[in-house]
Amino acid sequence: MTDQAVGGGQLPPEARDRPAGGATAAPSRRASGPRRDGAVTVPAPSTPPPAARIAGRRRELKALRADIERTGLDTLTGRRGARSRVLLIAGRPGSGRTALAEALLRELAADYPDGVLRTTLTGRDGEPAATEVIARELLDALGTAAPPGAPLDELSELLRGALAGRRALLFLDDAPGAEQVEPLLPDAPDCLVVVVSQGPLTGIPDVRPCTLGGLDTAAAVELLASYAGPTRITVDPTTAEAIAEECAGQPAALVLAGGWLAARPKSSLADLHQALAAVPPPDGQSTAVRPLYRAFRIVYDALPQTAARILRLTVMAPGGLLDAHTVSALAGCTLATAGTALHEFTEMGLLRPVAGQEEATAVPDGAAGHPAYRLPGCLAPLVRTLLEDTERAADIQLARARMLQRTVRLLVSCRAMTEPPGSPARQKVAALPRSLRFPSRDAAAGWLRGRRDVLLDAARIAVADGELDTLDRRLMAALTRTLLAHQGPEAAAPDLYTLHGLLLEVATRRRLPREQAAALLNLADVDARTGRTEAALTRYRGALEAARAAGDEPATGRALESLGGTYAALEDWQRSADWYGRALELRLGRGERADAARLHGRIGSACARTGRWEEAIKAWRAAARTYRRAGDTAGQARATGELAHVLECAGAHEEALRTAQEALETVRMADEPRLEAVLRLRIADGLERLGDPAAARLHRDLGEQLLEDHPD
Repeated sequence: MTDQAVGGGQLPPEARDRPAGGATAAPSRRASGPRRDGAVTVPAPSTPPPAARIAGRRRELKALRADIERTGLDTLTGRRGARSRVLLIAGRPGSGRTALAEALLRELAADYPDGVLRTTLTGRDGEPAATEVIARELLDALGTAAPPGAPLDELSELLRGALAGRRALLFLDDAPGAEQVEPLLPDAPDCLVVVVSQGPLTGIPDVRPCTLGGLDTAAAVELLASYAGPTRITVDPTTAEAIAEECAGQPAALVLAGGWLAARPKSSLADLHQALAAVPPPDGQSTAVRPLYRAFRIVYDALPQTAARILRLTVMAPGGLLDAHTVSALAGCTLATAGTALHEFTEMGLLRPVAGQEEATAVPDGAAGHPAYRLPGCLAPLVRTLLEDTERAADIQLARARMLQRTVRLLVSCRAMTEPPGSPARQKVAALPRSLRFPSRDAAAGWLRGRRDVLLDAARIAVADGELDTLDRRLMAALTRTLLAHQGPEAAAPDLYTLHGLLLEVATRRRLPREQAAALLNLADVDARTGRTEAALTRYRGALEAARAAGDEPATGRALESLGGTYAALEDWQRSADWYGRALELRLGRGERADAARLHGRIGSACARTGRWEEAIKAWRAAARTYRRAGDTAGQARATGELAHVLECAGAHEEALRTAQEALETVRMADEPRLEAVLRLRIADGLERLGDPAAARLHRDLGEQLLEDHPD
């Protein structure tokens, strides 16, 4: 999460004609688009906020602009640096560091035609966000595909490649430290990276920080006046200066103090100063956090009981994104009550509106959507402490369960929009309240696309809770089906990989071997497809063990066959044939002829690879015989053709020719023209080898004609 912007939140009525503050929104996944001049516009993973009022920061802005032009340590030799210049805006949460960064980005935007990429490196819970997730979001914004489950090193390399040759701005907000920033830095000297952090980026060379302190008295009073109005400041300037000193010039504290005044038109500056002074300092907290704590407490303590509880619950929102639906579910109140509370919190400076979240907030309430908000990062620890100290653990879990249950219902409604009108799924959704229905498939797809990060975070919340019965699995199952329905397997693969990992965590913790085997198989399949063969082997073995423990024979067979395929990919043909043989025994025991025939063929191929011709011939004969018993004429012809090829390799040329001719007779009954063409060409080679060129020419001409007539 990011800081409260200077002047952030919604201004009071007397100041709404002035520029309102804002802050960076949550990452969204949007494709890049071509510009008219041929450059590529890179939409940000988070939409830029409205222009913020920057009070007293012109000197810092000027210093940052000058630092861009400064010769770096890596260019003192006269050679241009290989990496992007990194600007650091350092300051405590609440110092207006994000607002300053946004002001800088607005001034620089015209010099970087390839756009701005924005993301936040701290998660909802105040912990560092997973760098792999951040890198993937940035790649998505750049229109670059990344393999599901790819490690950070691979994602970093892809990100650097995607930014090479571009002139773009990269804004990394609320960075916990250099270890989260370094993997995201592009090797592109024409790009500029702006980082907001509390401390230095030790380990990243040539970074000169712009350290923010409190605003000077004049700027602090100016910010306070934008909320309280000029009249009260004019009649009591001395108290206004005292309040600025009491808030230590911290923009976030001044915003809350101004919001307190804006909600009380009849209160004086003296009343505000007295209220601030009456708040006892927090136990065990440093002096630096006291001004923000006091300003927050006077606003919070004045809230009605219901509103105070709603505010406490806001820190539980998935992805940190708040809307009426989420708050309604958390607090167990109506949508109208939740919407009103969110609006009032914004008036007080407790929340900030999120710009550009049309898709993310297109909640299925007819044509109307609910605005989205975020709790400022500097306030999140204070609100979280209140939640833990005030709410019972059982009530917190109940609120979480209500929110996740609402998410499941929305996902079911979203997936149903992919079904045809009148289908059972659409009829079931039609019975839901209007607030849970989507007006169209496009609206549902837009909601899913915009809420993707929030939904994945909801799944993580459900898994981390560990006490929500089967709700966590219901949520992940609903999200999986919805992603597949709207996006398809390929586009949804990265998110599905994440969900399979979460399902594995749940299954392992609850000792559910059947679900554990399914999750391991799905993860291993992705690992195998993306070249992570050793990881795939480990997971296939784990899946086999879990499937056997659950007595799940289909999963056991799949794991055995997958192990054979993975060893084949490693060209370990002996082990491949061994695992295929174990899978074959299981298939034969279950009477699954088609699968058994396929495995006979794979054993034959593996044996042929190592020159074990007798075993290969035996396996292919068994495959052809099993296909014949199963009534699969085409399969029988293919297996017989492969048998002929193995016989040819083994030196049995005449027998190979007879077998190929037998396969030709079989394939004619199956009406497989391309397979017939392949067999005729193989027969032609055999006839030439045995000294019959005329017959060979006849078969070759017929085979080539068939290939020409059936190119696909």
